[in-house]
Amino acid sequence: MTLLNAVHVLWGFSAVGLIIMVLLHSPKGDGLGGLGGQAQLFTSTKSAELTLNRVAWTLTILFMGLTVVLSAGWLETPPVPPA
Repeated sequence: MTLLNAVHVLWGFSAVGLIIMVLLHSPKGDGLGGLGGQAQLFTSTKSAELTLNRVAWTLTILFMGLTVVLSAGWLETPPVPPA
């Protein structure tokens, strides 16, 4: 697996993870509490929301950074001119 393929896979995982994190956020501020008591993994609902926000922002920064790197073509090898 080349570096370019690995970055593509990481970019895809960050995109899917970001979608999941956004869907986990409740519009009413319930957070993970709306999923049947999943918020008990955290000490409080506020802690769950804070964790979701941090993970979502981290995935957003990763996704946007990899998008810039991939669209700029910085990881692609330049074509070899004919001899």
